[in-house]
Amino acid sequence: MLDRIGIGVLLLAGATATAWAHAGGSTGYAVITINWSTVRYGLTLSTSTLPSDLTEALRLAQTGNPKSREKLLDVVRTRIVLHANGARCEPGRGQLLFSGVDATSFTIVVDFACTSVVRELDVQDNIFDVLGADHHTLAKLEAPSGIQQFAFAPDARQGRFAIGDQDAGVLTTGSFFMLGIHHILGGYDHLLFLLALLLPGGGLLSILKIITAFTIAHSVTLSLAVLQVVTLPDRLIEAVIALSIMFVAAENLFLDPTVSRRWVVSFCFGLVHGFGFSSALRELRLPAHGLLLSLFGFNLGVEVGQALVVTACLPLLLLLRRSRWESRAVLGSSLAILLVGLVLFVERAFL
Repeated sequence: MLDRIGIGVLLLAGATATAWAHAGGSTGYAVITINWSTVRYGLTLSTSTLPSDLTEALRLAQTGNPKSREKLLDVVRTRIVLHANGARCEPGRGQLLFSGVDATSFTIVVDFACTSVVRELDVQDNIFDVLGADHHTLAKLEAPSGIQQFAFAPDARQGRFAIGDQDAGVLTTGSFFMLGIHHILGGYDHLLFLLALLLPGGGLLSILKIITAFTIAHSVTLSLAVLQVVTLPDRLIEAVIALSIMFVAAENLFLDPTVSRRWVVSFCFGLVHGFGFSSALRELRLPAHGLLLSLFGFNLGVEVGQALVVTACLPLLLLLRRSRWESRAVLGSSLAILLVGLVLFVERAFL
């Protein structure tokens, strides 16, 4: 019975994995540019994550339909609320930017007119009411005094930016910390990989070595990729991550994995997973100074989220090892994980 329950839970997770692969849902990228009393808000969205009505509006807007164009512009004009120095800024006409007919993303640009030179900017992002509760927006604010970053989420809709404030990094670190937690909790492929590693057993020391090796490895490549020291094609990374899930699950099924040495496998594939984690931050192309704070907060959030998941699973794994169903549960769960990895690999490598 226990092994059947494990298979059912993992297959359910696999069914949703393609929609929640790394970012915990869809991710938008906003560039907020301040020029005296004008604030330009540019939001880039993926066409594949739009709700059906906006997908149709986008198709019609590309053919020149003015009503559809206005519907897309209203996503920013009505859902993004700006206050400069306490007074509301009014949105203007705006424009849509397409990189091509079959582009995978597009940008909504709206200029907001403020009543005075912007010294302090409050941004309220309610775009989640349109794009869903699993959406996140990574924002970069560009002002003459420098660049700041913020991560908007359904539970973090408001950001306050003091223009010229050199201590704004605290705001950046906190928002990207929460983004890191959301990122790992929604990254079912990463979690399935860890679960497959932990299934065969071992004591607390072995488990600690596996988790530590994975943490160190993905932290190294996450940093290298975000700082653009080393970059690899996203399609390749996503496919190899799926292969890592298949490899560990197959080892559980067909070989007798040496638990004490599984930290080596965890470290090697953890390097690949770090490149996968980096995709959310690389899109903003942030300068190194501000990026280091964002990277620290994001990585810390990933580790905390990972620790929460492992802490929740550990008692169940220890209980499983004391039961007579352990062997069947490990084999059944590993088979389910292998199938999920196969589906992900085919989708990421060939579709």
